[in-house]
Amino acid sequence: MIGIREIEEARARIDEYVVTTPCAKSDWFSRLTGAKTFFKLENQQMTGSFKERGALNKILTLSPTERERGVIAASAGNHAQGVAYHAGRLGIPATIVMPDRTPLIKVDNTRAFGATAVLAGGNYDEAYAEARRLQEERGLTFVHPFDDDMVIAGQGTIALELLEQNPYLEVVLVPVGGGGLISGIAVAIKEVNPRIKVIGVQTEVLPSMKASVEAGEPVTVQAGRTIADGIAVKRPGDRTLAYVRKYVDDIVTVSEEEIANAILLLLEREKTVAEGAGAASVAALINGKIPYAVGRKTAMIVSGGNIDVNMIARVIEKGLVKEGRLVRLVVQIEDRPGNLARLLALVAEYAANVIEIHHDRAFGKSSFGETTVELTLETRGRSHIEDLVAGLERGGYPVAEQA
Repeated sequence: MIGIREIEEARARIDEYVVTTPCAKSDWFSRLTGAKTFFKLENQQMTGSFKERGALNKILTLSPTERERGVIAASAGNHAQGVAYHAGRLGIPATIVMPDRTPLIKVDNTRAFGATAVLAGGNYDEAYAEARRLQEERGLTFVHPFDDDMVIAGQGTIALELLEQNPYLEVVLVPVGGGGLISGIAVAIKEVNPRIKVIGVQTEVLPSMKASVEAGEPVTVQAGRTIADGIAVKRPGDRTLAYVRKYVDDIVTVSEEEIANAILLLLEREKTVAEGAGAASVAALINGKIPYAVGRKTAMIVSGGNIDVNMIARVIEKGLVKEGRLVRLVVQIEDRPGNLARLLALVAEYAANVIEIHHDRAFGKSSFGETTVELTLETRGRSHIEDLVAGLERGGYPVAEQA
């Protein structure tokens, strides 16, 4: 197993090629959660993710023969970009195998950095199997995304920066997929200041590390689709599990809705773009999963920001609905001239903004002489919606359905 010495060596090796990312304090999230919150913004790396730290450290330790043959990796996207960028910069041929559902932005970026991107399999584990096959077939050097000591040491350099930027930290929250990031961070933190709590966060859809820690051995969980594709790993590494069992204090899980809401809050309140995996630690704190953090200096690793623009749009819409800032109402009205205008005038009285309106005579549930009106409205919150619905019903427009 590696220790603090290997992580310090990794930092000296990669320091001039990676960004020392900010550890930004957030007053707004501190008020929201009761913790003294800080964000370690790894989404500001050149490739938009922490992954290039470990990938570069591994590549720089390869022999000349290994570099000449070329490297291969399997990745859901961020490790792919880290390997592609630094291999390309060093003149090393790189092939990356990615799941066929990988967000387009990650595939395009990987190819833009000069690597050959191969789409194979419906998840990371299937892409990994194909990468291993190609490695044997072509004699390439495999750069593992997490279960490699040199990769783990590279990721651990984040903790060295954290300890310099905020030496009085008490809690560090880390997204967990295969476990490379939390392994490196936990080794560095616990060997420097073992009083700091290191807590991992996984998605409820794929809690493979949590299940493995509880079982005492690597466990393969059933594959599932998640917004946090960067931590969608069915089975953690053998090495990383050993590190996590030794150094990590706890692992909690968060739901898909909680992650989506965290993405929205980071975007709206911190002006920070985070992908699903990058927002997982934030989701855990704002949803009360880390009661120990209340009143304590808490750093959250925003591990990446490579999110598809279409996904951001869907997250924003769902988040607005969840917060009561977007609502759909279905109203039955009499089908006669002026009645729709009166309905809309009443909506305007309550300062709700009409985003979309659908007027249906043929396919709605209304009887003869009535029509169904479906309104999508911009509102200020749940209490505003309650006032609006009550006002419509007092005005003779009972709401048949609300979503």
